[in-house]
Amino acid sequence: MYNHVVILFLCISVSVCARTEEDEGVKYANKCEVCKILAIELEERLKETGKSHDVLETGYALDDVKPKKKKEYHKSELRLIESLEGVCERILEYNIHKERDDSTRFAKGMSQTFQTLHGLVDKGVKVELGIPYELWDKPSAEVTNMKTQCETALEQNESDLEDWYWNHQDVPLKDYLCRDRFLADDDSSCLYEKLKGDSGKKKVKKEL
Repeated sequence: MYNHVVILFLCISVSVCARTEEDEGVKYANKCEVCKILAIELEERLKETGKSHDVLETGYALDDVKPKKKKEYHKSELRLIESLEGVCERILEYNIHKERDDSTRFAKGMSQTFQTLHGLVDKGVKVELGIPYELWDKPSAEVTNMKTQCETALEQNESDLEDWYWNHQDVPLKDYLCRDRFLADDDSSCLYEKLKGDSGKKKVKKEL
C-alpha cells in the first residue's frame, strides 16, 4: 500500500504517471518532421566528413605516362556517398520528449519524463511502465518509424540531394530540399520550430 501511495502522489505532482505509449497514444512523425531531421543529420554528417583533407587518386596509369586524376575528398562523390550512408541510422539516437508538443519532441538526449522516472528508480521507488526496465531507453515506436520514413525520403529525393550537394550548398538543406521540394504542397512550418526553454513549449505573448 505504501508504494502505491508514493507512486500515485508522484504521478500527480510531476505529471509523469507510469503509462505506456499505447495509453498516451503514439504520434508518428509527419513529412515535415522527417525531412527536418534528415536535413539536420545530413548537414551534420557532411560537416564531419568535410574535415578530411585527403586527396583521391582515380584512373589507371598502366604505362606510367598518363598521371592519375586527383580530386580533393571534400569535393568528391565519395564524400556524398559516405555521408548518405547510415544517415537515417543516426535517427535511432533520438528520443521522444513527450513534454513537448511540436517537432522539438524529436531530440537527442533523455526526455524530462524519463529523467524523472530514472530518478525515482534510483531512489528505490517502484515504477511500472508495462515494459522491462532494460527497454526503457530503447528507440520508441515513433523513432523507429521515423527512421523508416527517412530511408524512403532519401530514395525519393536522391536526385535533388545530389543537385544540392554539387550546386547549392550555400542554401540550407531544410530550405532547398524540404521547403521548396519535398514539402512544396505540404505544411513546412515545423522546419523553423526551435526549442524554447527546458520544456520546449511555445511561449504565449501576454496582451498589454
